[in-house]
Amino acid sequence: MTTQETRDPQKRDPRIPLLYAAMALALLAVGFFQSWTVALAILNLCLISAIMSLGANLQWGYAGLFNAGIMGFAALGGVAAVLVAMPPIPEAWRAGGPGLGLAALAIAATVAACLYLRRRLTGGARNLAVAATIIVGYFFVRYFADPATDAIESINPAAQGNIGGLGLPILLSWIVGGLFAAGAAYLIGKVALGLRSDYLAIATLGIAEIILAVIKNEAWLTRGVKNVTGLPRPVPAEIELQRMSWFLDLASQIGMSPAMLSTIMVRGAYALLFVAVLIVLMILCERALNSPWGRMMRAIRDNRDSAAAMGKDVTRRHLQVFVLGSAIVGIAGAMLVSLDGQFTPGSYNPLRFTFLIWVMVIVGGSGNNFGAVLGGFLIWFVWIQAEPAGLWLMQVLTSNIAFGPGVRAHLMDAAPHLRLFLMGAILLVVMRFSPQGLIPERRARRA
Repeated sequence: MTTQETRDPQKRDPRIPLLYAAMALALLAVGFFQSWTVALAILNLCLISAIMSLGANLQWGYAGLFNAGIMGFAALGGVAAVLVAMPPIPEAWRAGGPGLGLAALAIAATVAACLYLRRRLTGGARNLAVAATIIVGYFFVRYFADPATDAIESINPAAQGNIGGLGLPILLSWIVGGLFAAGAAYLIGKVALGLRSDYLAIATLGIAEIILAVIKNEAWLTRGVKNVTGLPRPVPAEIELQRMSWFLDLASQIGMSPAMLSTIMVRGAYALLFVAVLIVLMILCERALNSPWGRMMRAIRDNRDSAAAMGKDVTRRHLQVFVLGSAIVGIAGAMLVSLDGQFTPGSYNPLRFTFLIWVMVIVGGSGNNFGAVLGGFLIWFVWIQAEPAGLWLMQVLTSNIAFGPGVRAHLMDAAPHLRLFLMGAILLVVMRFSPQGLIPERRARRA
């Protein structure tokens, strides 16, 4: 008796167009009842969240890897935006450039020496020699790097205090951000991917905290907690549009203020860029999911021991998908900094925002790219709208009831916390009535 596996195309699932249409109607409702600038701002953040969710889904939905360090990789994307787009600071390079160069040479020499010793020695002698080399190399690196970084941070610390960047178009930083995150994921994966899923989650969360701690404290690189503002934009600024005669004529013709129209056009331009990136990534992820590689990854996820028994290199495949998913998160991190126009390391909260990304994947449907994107839109939309909705609800509830001024003020202050309640409620409802998410993973049927 033979069986044949059949798969229905994603487009045949009626939930996909219906749920996406409902999400579009929700965004349109914000435009009609609040403002179109708010609707476009939410749309842009939803698009970035959807890309991050897509990267997390690549790791969890394809391979079952629980990465709790998503914010660390997103922060590396922000670092890329600063190092690529900001103009260089010649005074800082003159003050600390030679020292940084010698420190880089010391790092390279230490790595080369460790690799040489690992090839030439064996057993306990090799481990002792490598450890001693790392310790000696560390002191050499600090000997050159510390005076250099102190000199750089002393250059106009109120406005600069760092090395600046390359002065290139910020769109290039989106690619570089993906490369930064991919490189970090490769190094992390070589160490941590041999761990069990729960230990992997702890390790990645700890590594994300380390990445953020380095970014916050190494002010010579990206100014640390003093933040980097005034990043170049990939689209024209509002004030630039308002100085153009054709734009002023257009605003008068449609009866809209130049300030409002310029904001709508700029945010709309961002949305077009983000949609283009999302479409490209979506196509690539779908092709990967439906390829032999994607089927192999799901087989490893479902039964790791059986896949290993069939000759699959499980650790290597996990490393591949870990690097690819982290690269997507790094791209989204660079896009977020480009949208904000500033890099603020203190705003990266690994626990809170990593939790949000995982809620997006779980609610949307892990293992399904369309579900991950929908989850990114839905959860971020609720996260943003929950605060004004909570304030409105508290105003309605307390307007007709005789509360004391202290009680009413307390209830109004607690209204923004409704978003946390809604996140938990949405997750519980979805897990109860649709455990596989709003758009479940497409499973093979046997005929």
